[in-house]
Amino acid sequence: MWEIIKKLDKLRAQARLGGGEERIKAQHRRGKLSARERLEVLMDPDSFEELDMFVEHNCADFGMHDTHVAGDGVVTGFGTVHGRRVFAFSQDFTVFGGSLSEANARKICKIMDMAMNVGSPIIGINDSGGARIQEGVASLAGYAEVFQRNVLASGVVPQISAIMGPCAGGAVYSPALTDFIMMVKDTSYMFLTGPEVVKTVTHEEVTAEQLGGAVTHATRSGVADFAFDNDLNLLKQLRRLLSFLPASNRAPPERINTGDDPRRQTPSLDSLVPDDPLRPYDMKELIEKVVDNYDFMEVQSGYAKNIIIGFARMDGHTVGIVANQPLVLAGCLDIASSIKAARFVRFCDCFHIPLVTFVDVPGFLPGLQQELGGIIKHGAKLLFAFAEATVPKVTVIIRKAYGGAYDVMSSKHLRGDLNYAWPNAEIAVMGPKGAAEIIFRNEIRSAEDPEAKLKEVSAVYASNFANPFIAARKGFIDDVIMPHDTRYRVIRGLQTMAGKKLTNPWKKHDNLPL
Repeated sequence: MWEIIKKLDKLRAQARLGGGEERIKAQHRRGKLSARERLEVLMDPDSFEELDMFVEHNCADFGMHDTHVAGDGVVTGFGTVHGRRVFAFSQDFTVFGGSLSEANARKICKIMDMAMNVGSPIIGINDSGGARIQEGVASLAGYAEVFQRNVLASGVVPQISAIMGPCAGGAVYSPALTDFIMMVKDTSYMFLTGPEVVKTVTHEEVTAEQLGGAVTHATRSGVADFAFDNDLNLLKQLRRLLSFLPASNRAPPERINTGDDPRRQTPSLDSLVPDDPLRPYDMKELIEKVVDNYDFMEVQSGYAKNIIIGFARMDGHTVGIVANQPLVLAGCLDIASSIKAARFVRFCDCFHIPLVTFVDVPGFLPGLQQELGGIIKHGAKLLFAFAEATVPKVTVIIRKAYGGAYDVMSSKHLRGDLNYAWPNAEIAVMGPKGAAEIIFRNEIRSAEDPEAKLKEVSAVYASNFANPFIAARKGFIDDVIMPHDTRYRVIRGLQTMAGKKLTNPWKKHDNLPL
């Protein structure tokens, strides 16, 4: 027995080395952790249990029958993060460049199936050269098997992709099907076709970083939700993200005692919004002051900055925050911001995360580029997402809520549960000046001083319509609240709606305006 145990220990030690010490050192020289080191950082200490450590490929072509490495380029298993079970796979770039083989794919599919069966998040750490060319269509079939499981797991368990190295070709579609994508600056990239192919086909010369680096995807394409400076920071923030999420769609996120008094007032909010309606302010300041312990985890912070999305806690419960940002494009909704927010709203609805919406929106961004780009259909995605959501929804109109954008931003008419407004809120079809120019066109034209007349009639319109009390009289606003009470009123609203039960009509699935 002792000889067998010694042999087992030796085999395990060999498997843990992956492609060998030299290749692991090469990873370190690039500023990257090894596959197993990443899992050690991600998981709680000594909690990770590896499965299929000794699996090998079965390819005999191109000399592959002479090259076998235990594990075959991916580490799979389960462990705990903050004491909660998660399943994970970590591609090992030191073994065949982390390329996906048939056996490799089976390992990934196995833990994905297990995660769905028991209701636990799936974490994919991607560091791979793509499909294993020597295996041909068998490797492609492996990718498709993974894709199928990504689709089936969508909305059932949270799926998070950590891109910590190359991710090219068909390999990018598995991360694209997951809920969140995290990348590392300078060492990770995602693209369908690499720089050389682009140069050959389109004659464009670009670097891998320009084409598919973390900064590119976090600020320009919107593919990545987060970009971090190094592996350690990414894994630390991945743990933080998981702390906000439930294990599956079968139960809400766990409540954490944050120690922040739900009745805490924030007097500084009374002076947050400038008297001049054209002057911007930072909506993030409002968000951070009303959530527990000022702790807000923003998602896609570098992309479509005119809207803010992210996770926070209120009275210890996870909430999804959606807010217009007056500092960027005056908080207008455009194509990118509508898509960004719609996907986030749908994620929160999948996993029982209440939605808190802070509104300061002058409308949809006008312009030929937006119209030709399909703002009508893309804006409808956000409308659709809020309208179909059945989780508790609390909305606070901070300043402006004009036109169709008022409707879209989780209004009472889209089954908003509790809709509040600050006293200075303006709710109307459009701003007073624009409305007055249309309604009082003749009076302004015939006036001796058109500018003075416009100012006069604009003030009349603002007094009569651009305030929260007209909407409140019609029941579209449940109450006009003081800014310093916002935290308590939102928390109390969420507490009131915690037992909400609302179902949509039966359907096979909806037809989102894609």
